[in-house]
Amino acid sequence: MGLLDRLFGRKIERIQIASREPIGSFRVEDVFRVMGRHVLVGEVLGGVIYPGYKVKGEGVAEIYKIQMERREVEFAISGDRVALILEGSLKARKGDVLEVYRA
Repeated sequence: MGLLDRLFGRKIERIQIASREPIGSFRVEDVFRVMGRHVLVGEVLGGVIYPGYKVKGEGVAEIYKIQMERREVEFAISGDRVALILEGSLKARKGDVLEVYRA
């Protein structure tokens, strides 16, 4: 916890996974930040992914939005190439296969 966090009383919330078994997987093809949010671009390898679900790699982050071809979509299924806009931070690199969990 940094000095400013102590002064202003900010608390860091940890995102937790509710389910024990992954319901899908996602292969990362690119990672970048847009307006302060982490964005993962890649392919859904299995399952159905919805906003609100959790992505686990080196850390855990919540899926805030899903975009396909620059349009927001309600879900993504196996074979879809999408961008996952995340709430929270997650260390991921090109080629990583991340597990997706129900919220």
